[in-house]
Amino acid sequence: MAKSRGVAMLVGAGDAIGAAVARRFAKGGYTVCIGRRDAAKSQALVDELKAEGHGIHAFSVDARQEAEVQKLFADVEQNIGPIEVCLFNAGSNVNKPLLDTTEKLFFKAWELACFAGFLVGREAARVMLPRGRGTIFFTGATASVRGGLGFAAFSSAKFGLRAVAQAMARELGPKNIHVTHLIIDAGVDSEAIHQRMKAARGIEASDIPPDSLTKTSSIAEAYWFAHQQTRDGWTHELDLRPSVEKW
Repeated sequence: MAKSRGVAMLVGAGDAIGAAVARRFAKGGYTVCIGRRDAAKSQALVDELKAEGHGIHAFSVDARQEAEVQKLFADVEQNIGPIEVCLFNAGSNVNKPLLDTTEKLFFKAWELACFAGFLVGREAARVMLPRGRGTIFFTGATASVRGGLGFAAFSSAKFGLRAVAQAMARELGPKNIHVTHLIIDAGVDSEAIHQRMKAARGIEASDIPPDSLTKTSSIAEAYWFAHQQTRDGWTHELDLRPSVEKW
């Protein structure tokens, strides 16, 4: 196994975007650490990347719990290596009419998509600042910039996460910490979206027009691109959508 370039810490990394980013950064020479509520769900990905000779570890963590996030970062720094890249990819994409949006649902969406992002971003900054380098990524959505019908809870959380990312970028950029917010203004080409489209409109995955959903590998390449930028030309916010997407 080649010497690692450091750790890529991916929090809220599921089987779609998170897995694609894990593959891209492992290919780029990073040891990948995945944090999600149930680490066992990443076992197939762990086995895949280990079989290819990459370093990868999975941890169970509830990103809404400060103590658990702090322990995750401390464990990785102490036992695996310096965290050079951190991705926050968690979210709660709920769509409910306003009058059906309960206090519990609203708070849960904010807690997972915004508050957890703050905790993860803060802990990433805590370990990166003494070294004077690092990249912190946040995954955004259409809801980050536009409230939509039925998305009062999700949009407010994503708006909030975008503000957290902007504030962090302005504070940490001069200290050589690159903060990037990626707006995915599209459906993602993933099993979850395929099932949602079938349930809503009866569309089978094989009938979805080519390139009408954004591939997870394309999202991973966008993150890799941002990470490779030189500090004289950093991107803070980047938006991705298929050519056919209305915007």
